[in-house]
Amino acid sequence: MRAAVAALLCCATPVMAAEIHVQDPVPFNESAIIAENIKAECRMGAQLATALGKNAPAHGNTLVFSSDPVNTGSGHALKLELVEAQSAGNAFTGHFKSAAVRGVLFENGQQVATVTARRVSRGGAFAGFKGSCDVLERTVNAIGNDLAIWLAKPVDGARLGDL
Repeated sequence: MRAAVAALLCCATPVMAAEIHVQDPVPFNESAIIAENIKAECRMGAQLATALGKNAPAHGNTLVFSSDPVNTGSGHALKLELVEAQSAGNAFTGHFKSAAVRGVLFENGQQVATVTARRVSRGGAFAGFKGSCDVLERTVNAIGNDLAIWLAKPVDGARLGDL
């Protein structure tokens, strides 16, 4: 009997993952104080969307990206904004970079959960050979993974990463 149940479970079709709509690139929050050179030179919003899209399927979700702001009124939508990006130091003196994102998950117009994620990086291996944008993109790659894990079991008011 156990063998029959195990065979059925291993061959069963998985439940269809939720389709969650997300804006790509993730925008900067209008009131965030972020240096203009970071906004102009670094691809943080696009990198965050890419990292989230890469990691979400492993946690049971399918993301649908649009360049337009997400419609929070129907279906599942994750509204994300970059709220912080700091770029201190450099390849010679040592990097100290950080980024933070806030998000709200909606289902059919109703707010389901909020999340804040922040990551700090000193550049990792071979940091002396990396530019500032490369190190900032490391932070949003980590945030993308954090958010993908959170989306599998969203908890309201979650604080992820280095918070």
